[in-house]
Amino acid sequence: MISARPHVGPPEAGAVVEDADFARVDWWGAELDGVTFTRCRFDDAGLEELVTRRCVFEECVLTGVRMAGAQHSGSAFLSCRFDRANLTDVTWDGCKLTGSQFPGAHLRPMTATECDWSYAALRGADLSGLDLSGQRFREADLTDADLRECDLTRAVLDRARLQGTKLRGSDLRGASTDAINWRAFDLTGVRLDLAQAVQFTAAHGALVAT
Repeated sequence: MISARPHVGPPEAGAVVEDADFARVDWWGAELDGVTFTRCRFDDAGLEELVTRRCVFEECVLTGVRMAGAQHSGSAFLSCRFDRANLTDVTWDGCKLTGSQFPGAHLRPMTATECDWSYAALRGADLSGLDLSGQRFREADLTDADLRECDLTRAVLDRARLQGTKLRGSDLRGASTDAINWRAFDLTGVRLDLAQAVQFTAAHGALVAT
């Protein structure tokens, strides 16, 4: 197990790092394989073009991190904080971001495939125009988020918080929408499937004949 000093270079493959301070490090273009970071800090770090494969970041703080152009494959960011992070042009491929928080983060454009955003705090996030099809947002906080023109087909939105979420032009067909509050957001211009239309109608007090 490693107790890393501040401002050191990237750990070797398979390393386990706990409670380390990597504030303001410059790991531009670095590659990380199978590294586990627990309760580490990356405040204002330069992680542009970073490549991670099967890495784990758990309870890490990435306030002000610059991660534009990074590519993450099979990595997990669990209960991390991305306050004011620059995450533009990041690729998330099969990643877990469960329980992480993104206040003030720049998230678009980005590419995300088969990712799990469950329990993530994405309040007020601008995700407009993104392809989020098939991804998991179970119990995520999407309050006041901008999801206009998003592809959310087959996404899991069960119990997601959608108060004030902007959804005009988005496609929800085939998405799992159990226990969401259909009264909390405007559905103007949103594409729904038949089952969702029935849920919406029932939520507004209509009796749906079968």
